[in-house]
Amino acid sequence: MSLPLSLQWQEDELIMLDQTRLPIEEVMLRPKTVEAVFEAIKMLRVRGAPAIGIAGAYGLVIAMQHKRNLTWPEFLLEAERQADYLNSARPTAVNLSWALKRMIGKLNDQHDSETAFQVLLEEAKVIHEEDRKLCRGIGKNGLSLIKEGMGILTHCNAGGLATSELGTALAPMYLAHEKGISFRVYSDETRPLLQGSRLTAWELQRSGIDVTTICDNMAAVMMQEGKIDMVIVGTDRVAANGDVANKIGTFNVAILANYFKIPFYVACPASTIDLITPTGAEIVIEERAPEEVTAFGERRTAPIDIKVRNPAFDVTPANLVTGIITEQTILRAPYAESIRQTYGNA
Repeated sequence: MSLPLSLQWQEDELIMLDQTRLPIEEVMLRPKTVEAVFEAIKMLRVRGAPAIGIAGAYGLVIAMQHKRNLTWPEFLLEAERQADYLNSARPTAVNLSWALKRMIGKLNDQHDSETAFQVLLEEAKVIHEEDRKLCRGIGKNGLSLIKEGMGILTHCNAGGLATSELGTALAPMYLAHEKGISFRVYSDETRPLLQGSRLTAWELQRSGIDVTTICDNMAAVMMQEGKIDMVIVGTDRVAANGDVANKIGTFNVAILANYFKIPFYVACPASTIDLITPTGAEIVIEERAPEEVTAFGERRTAPIDIKVRNPAFDVTPANLVTGIITEQTILRAPYAESIRQTYGNA
C-alpha cells in the first residue's frame, strides 16, 4: 500500500507536496521563508486541519531560523508576531492555532534565543510525530465499523494528504484494506475545488482501494440505491457541544444520511476538538475567492460580474452525528458530556 506524504522535514528543510497540482503532477515545494509557508497554507498547497497545523509549526521554525541573533525579548516578541501572521492564513481549522499556541507556549521557560530556536524545532518535530500516532489510533478505533462488502461515502479529503500519514476519515479504511476486508468507497468530488476527485480518489486508487468518484449531487441517489452503508468524513473543528465544521457540502451529506438512516461518523484527533467554542454557531467560517466558483479549471462557467458566495466550510449539528472517532475512543451523544468526560473542560 503506497501512501502519499503531504509534508516532511529533512535536513533542516520543509518539503511539501503541492496538492494544487494533483492528480496530474506530483510537485514538491521547499519553502524557504515564512511568507512562502503562509502562501502554501492560504492557497491550499498544503491542506487538511492536521497537516496545516504541522506546516504552521514548521513555518514558525522557518520564520525564526534567521532571528537567533536577536535579544531574548526581541526573539519572543518576533515569534509571537510570526505565529499570529501564520494563524491568519486560515481561520476555520483549529489545528493551526492549536499548534502555534503550543509552539509559543514552549518558550515560556526560555531566556536565550539560540536555545529557544532549538526548542521550537524540536516541538515542531514532536507535533509531526504525534500526528502519525494519532492517525493510527483513529484508524484502529474506526476499524471495527468497516464490514465486508460495505459501501462507504466520504466527502472532501481526510486521508494521508490531509495529515502526516494515514489520515483521519480514511485511516480506518487503510487499516481495513491492510486486513483484507473488501469494501467500496464513494468519493464526493467536493466542489468547488474538487478535493474529493483530485485528492481522495487519487490516494485511494494509488493504495489499491476500490474507489468510485461521484458528483456531490449524486449522493442521495447512491443512498437511495442502497450503495452507501456508512459515511465517514473528517473535520476542521469540533465545538464543545459536538457540532462539527467540515468542508462545504458535509452538512448536505449528513442530512441525507439522517433521512436514509445511514450512520454518519466524523473522524479527528483530539487537537481538532475546540473546548473553548461552545457551539458551531461561534465557529468562524472562511470565505474564499469567487473565482473558485465561477470557473471549472481554467474555463469560466458563470456570467461576468455575477454575485457569488463561497464559504469553504459548513457546520453539521451534533444531532446528525452518529459518532466522533478519535485516537482515544469513539465519542457518542450527548457530545457535550462525552467530550467533557474524555477531554476535560475548557
